[in-house]
Amino acid sequence: MSSAAGRGTASTTPAAPRAARPVRGDTLELRIEGVAHGGAGVGRLDRYVVFVDGAFPGELVRAEVLRSKRDYANARAVEVLQASPDRVPQRCDHGGRPCPGSPWQELRYERQLELKHELVGDALRRIGRLDGFELEPIVPAVDAWRYRNKMEYSFGTAEDGALALGFHRRGQWELVDDVRDCMLASEQSNAVRNVVRNWCAQRGLDAFDRRTHEGFLRNLVVREGRRTGELQVRLVTGQGQFEHEQFCADVRAAFPHADVLWTQTDQLAEVTHGGETEVLAGSSVLHEEVGDLRFRVSPEAFFQTNTETAEVLYGLAGERAQLSGSERVHDLYCGIGTLTLILALRAGEVWGLDVVPEAIADAIENARLNEIDNVHFFAGDVRLALRPLAERAPRPDVAVVDPPRAGLSAKVVRRLLESRPQRIVYVSCNPTTLAPNARQIVDAGFDLVKVRPVDMFPHTPHIECVALLERARGDGG
Repeated sequence: MSSAAGRGTASTTPAAPRAARPVRGDTLELRIEGVAHGGAGVGRLDRYVVFVDGAFPGELVRAEVLRSKRDYANARAVEVLQASPDRVPQRCDHGGRPCPGSPWQELRYERQLELKHELVGDALRRIGRLDGFELEPIVPAVDAWRYRNKMEYSFGTAEDGALALGFHRRGQWELVDDVRDCMLASEQSNAVRNVVRNWCAQRGLDAFDRRTHEGFLRNLVVREGRRTGELQVRLVTGQGQFEHEQFCADVRAAFPHADVLWTQTDQLAEVTHGGETEVLAGSSVLHEEVGDLRFRVSPEAFFQTNTETAEVLYGLAGERAQLSGSERVHDLYCGIGTLTLILALRAGEVWGLDVVPEAIADAIENARLNEIDNVHFFAGDVRLALRPLAERAPRPDVAVVDPPRAGLSAKVVRRLLESRPQRIVYVSCNPTTLAPNARQIVDAGFDLVKVRPVDMFPHTPHIECVALLERARGDGG
């Protein structure tokens, strides 16, 4: 830098004109410089940022603009002019279309891990303005393919008018692409989907139309106990009747061990929870095993979709808690108690809290099932229930939080800090919300010690992390 520039003297050279902002429908030729949180490639027109779905760092692509804002645009790659050496062929069979559920499956897996590691560090340093922590190497998934224990398929109408059962097309939510083989689902899950689609098509049942809100078939939910071998098949429809007894008999003929359920709902939103569920055959609950523990999972209860890597994630969270057998632990957003019971094996006492009463009922039953008696579960909104919990439960030595993607609200962070734990283990599924939460906790007198990414969701941009925060020395407590 020259001395004049150092003194802040204005340059007399006129600035280059900024590129005109593109509009919807424009086609752009872009060099992809990096990747954004959420998985889109990042290109630029002069200083104008364009986020491009279906493009990877280093590639030259032709992209169609889908949406234009003042400072950025969203686009999708329509042609790859120069491919990255890390690009590989898609393995899912979606009729020649990109897989909507795993947009990174055309990226070499080792490169996926590198990018996820970089994204975690970027979020913590840029969004959270944090430094001095150890960003540990990312933990790869136990299995990179066919790892999901739960699949939610949507019914729709294919372009040729046939019944489709698969996934919403990327960027076109109202359209559903039929699926023959999803490589994230097990072979059994794929087979169930194909049997159900063919059965419904043969009987002329129509799919729910997301625009007109007409039609009967909504979703198919397939859950599997990866360790127990159990199978749950749940058909979600609108209100009405169909040959449900024959449906159940034919599904059981193909999969004799399947539990078959039918949920009727009148909700317009694309959700598989709510409504009334009837058990057509078998049981309403599925069982799964993590480590040496066995868990009951109700039809609408949350359970990590990658059983094998979840075992690694929870083991890592247990290590970060540094339990010796006497500590009191609060587990917030405990769900059905999976991590709670794992922690209880090494703690003096654990208190679990979750907003979903059905999940707490499962958690209580899971404690009984595993003969663990040093746990207590409460149903309540974490925002409102932390103070009542503090009145009933002893002050925690360790607090564990595993919030949804939105992270912790400022109020929850305040309530968490009021409980004065010495150590916080934060299990995050979104580094962009972990970062500001960690900043708030650090500002309150904690140190962010270490963060370890875990790849729970190969071939997607989603990232799981385990962060350890400890009360700074001399802060009291």
